Amino acid sequence: MSTTHSARYINAPRARVYATLLDPGAIATWKVPDGMTAVVHRFEPVEGGTLRISLTYHEATSKGKTSAHTDTYHGRFVTLIPNERIVEIDEFETADPALQGAMTITITLTDSGPGTQLTAVHEGLPPAVRPADNELGWSMALAKLAGLVEAK
Repeated sequence: MSTTHSARYINAPRARVYATLLDPGAIATWKVPDGMTAVVHRFEPVEGGTLRISLTYHEATSKGKTSAHTDTYHGRFVTLIPNERIVEIDEFETADPALQGAMTITITLTDSGPGTQLTAVHEGLPPAVRPADNELGWSMALAKLAGLVEAK
């Protein structure tokens, strides 16, 4: 099991960033790497609330974790501290033991000048997920999040 770290400065106040992180309508826009589309099946942003999201590759040659071209994961929100921290636990829906197991994602927001410093720590990556791929996916997603909240 691996751990990855991603960070991004976002030129927007913490309250706006936090609200967008938990906005069910915004999730399919930002929480998806390039080359994929997202479908949000369930997203209940309260402590104990559940989520289920599918990410589908555009390229037919890309192999999904759940089905031929799709990664579906489900999880729950463990901690929500307004404008400061989000902790969720997610699991891929897969029969492959090398992709199974609970992953903890902790997003922390701090003030940084006129904007927000976002730090995401992803713990418990399954053995079949390369840390470099996870970091690249998070980098892409956080760039989309920044574009979304900075445009407001």
